[in-house]
Amino acid sequence: MPQVTMAMIAKAAGVSKNAVSLALRGDPQIPAATRKRIEKAARELGYVRNPVVAQLMAELRKGRTAGYRRTLALVNANQARDAFKAHPTIPSYVAGCRRRAELQGYRLDEFWLHDPELTAARAARIWRARGIRGVLLVGMMRENRLPDHLRQLWDQFTCVVTGVRTREPTLHFCCVDHHALVLQAFEQAWELGYRSPALVVDRHIDSLVDGRFTAAMHYAQAAFPVARVVPAFLEADDCHADPSPFVKWIKRHKPDVILTLYTAVRNWAQEAGFAVPADLGLIQLERRKGNLDWSGMDQHNDLSGEAAVDRVISLLHANEVGVPDFPRATLISGTWSEGTTTSPRAAARPHA
Repeated sequence: MPQVTMAMIAKAAGVSKNAVSLALRGDPQIPAATRKRIEKAARELGYVRNPVVAQLMAELRKGRTAGYRRTLALVNANQARDAFKAHPTIPSYVAGCRRRAELQGYRLDEFWLHDPELTAARAARIWRARGIRGVLLVGMMRENRLPDHLRQLWDQFTCVVTGVRTREPTLHFCCVDHHALVLQAFEQAWELGYRSPALVVDRHIDSLVDGRFTAAMHYAQAAFPVARVVPAFLEADDCHADPSPFVKWIKRHKPDVILTLYTAVRNWAQEAGFAVPADLGLIQLERRKGNLDWSGMDQHNDLSGEAAVDRVISLLHANEVGVPDFPRATLISGTWSEGTTTSPRAAARPHA
């Protein structure tokens, strides 16, 4: 099979060879829509970037000696060893990481952050033996602080996190824009005619994302002339065993639409006597396999995975190693999809 060249990709995408080169490096000079078209053409033609050449060119541009290795560590940072396959959300991040790494010519070696046999010294020894300099941390869902006993790893390697911003230390990270996600969902609810929206998440999850869920809802409720401000319900995790606190809350405050992460809310609402969507609209803040009948937001977590790979490669090319003084965030926008859990209400009133 003949080698796929940039000229071939350029012809397929209808752009110049220089545009292809810039797009495949993720250069912001190329508009996002054009980059996607070029990347699609590259994938369809079977193009695989040579990471050795890419690093060499990056080093030549800086006048340095190349010293690149072609493997990245893909670290399962979730407490569950099988989270890459069994978790409802994490496999999407992993799919994006794998897809992007393959396109860029990298292989991924998997590790589990909570492996009792994984010490910092052992991980560093294995990674160096395999030529690993870049690390992708995927799956932090219950906490955003990395294990203290592994701290020296983050000082020795180039690391990027997906999903959340870590603390102690804070590393470069890529995730959905949680604040914009809630604002967009609220605006869609408003356009449908809902006037008493409410947020149902767990306090722990909101804390994990630095309060961006509740902050966005407070902002939206202040920015729009809603008929009635409904307080958020933040004890969702406890209600999986006993939904009575939720039932008490919904009967007292009577929201007309709920923004949430949990499909169980539909059952809880129906137990309280609310028919969906006739009495109550439901908006999912993370549509995925298993809840695609809901109206709500797609977080595009696979794109966060892709962005993390691009970020770690760019850091490697720049020889940026260790905990950054100024961590950088890449935020992915969500998109709205209509489903069966909402229905148009009264005609939308103008924005305040």
